[in-house]
Amino acid sequence: MMFDFSGTLFRLEQNSSWLSDLTTPDGAPLDVEAQTELMRRMTAPTGQVVELSEEYQHAWENRDLDPALHRKIYLEVLRKSGVAHAHQAEALYNRLIDPAEWTPYPDTEAALKDTAAKGVKVGVLSNIAFDIRPAFAMRGLTDFVDEFLLSFEEGYIKPQPEVFRLLVDKLGVAPEDTLMVGDSEEADGGAKALGCAFALVDPLPTAERPDGLLTALRTHGVL
Repeated sequence: MMFDFSGTLFRLEQNSSWLSDLTTPDGAPLDVEAQTELMRRMTAPTGQVVELSEEYQHAWENRDLDPALHRKIYLEVLRKSGVAHAHQAEALYNRLIDPAEWTPYPDTEAALKDTAAKGVKVGVLSNIAFDIRPAFAMRGLTDFVDEFLLSFEEGYIKPQPEVFRLLVDKLGVAPEDTLMVGDSEEADGGAKALGCAFALVDPLPTAERPDGLLTALRTHGVL
């Protein structure tokens, strides 16, 4: 089993307290629509969210390989999305990369625990530039994950086949015996090129997707 992280096992939920102090260049607060769009841009798994100069284009394309580039590009995304002041952008960015701020889906624990209980090897594979292991540790989920493979540590990003190959090799399983669960057909679905099965889940707010993971696992005969 391979699971994506953002939008699959965990989600960065919109928290109004984070955004209440954000202002536009003219000092007006960001309205609810602007706040929602801002969170979408900060967590979109694929697709470019703002127009960028050549310098920032490079940072965007390599953001999940280098923490410095990740910070650089998302501070620029925030600036271009109407966050007027650097200290506001820094504060919001620091929440983005804080594992404690990420919320597990209601069935994340059951999906990991029940899969591991079946004797199935479990890996978490993420295009990301910060360590997500503490998000699992603080919720008692680490024991149900055999391997974490993070793009900034390995130098590959989904959908490159190398990143899926690395994880199945670490798990000691064949691709054709492996299921990848993720919220992006473009990124996570790249596992299909290696021969893995793929289950797509919708990156809805956690309250709106109570059993998406368990449904995917049952549909594919894992549980």
